Amino acid sequence: MTDRATIDRILTANRYCVLATADASGRPWATPVFFAPLGGDRLCWVSGADARHSRNIASRSSVAVTVFDSTVPVGSAEAAYFDATASRVPADEVDAALRALNDRLPSGRALSPADVNAGGPMDVYQARILHRYVLVRGGDPEHGNVLDMSLEV
Repeated sequence: MTDRATIDRILTANRYCVLATADASGRPWATPVFFAPLGGDRLCWVSGADARHSRNIASRSSVAVTVFDSTVPVGSAEAAYFDATASRVPADEVDAALRALNDRLPSGRALSPADVNAGGPMDVYQARILHRYVLVRGGDPEHGNVLDMSLEV
C-alpha cells in the first residue's frame, strides 16, 4: 500500500535518515543523521553548526531526505523520500524537538538543553516536508511497474 501510513511506519521503524544538501555553488553532500519525526510535517536532528551539511543548510535551505532500512535483503526494501526546506528549529520549539529525539535514544542516553543552547556543541535542525514519496517495488500489481519507482503520496 502506498499511503501516508506507509511513510509513518517507515519513519517509526528507522532511526537514521540520509540528508542530502548542497552548498552555495550546488556541490552536493549526503550524510546519515539520527532523526525523529516532529509532528506530521517535520523531521528533526542535532548537528554541529560547523558540520558540512549544517553549513550547506545555512547557504541553501533546500534538502532531500531518504529513510530506509539498509539491513533488509535485496528485493524487500522500503523507503520514504522527502523534498524539504531545512533550518534551525526555532528556540520556542527546541524542547519539543529534544523530547522527540530523546524518545528514540537508548535508555540512559539523552540530549539536554545544554547540548543545544548557545555555546553548546550542537544545534537542533528541522526539515519542513514539502513532498513525500514512497518506494514502489518493481512488479507491484497495483502499479504494474517493471522496475522500482517512487510515488508521491
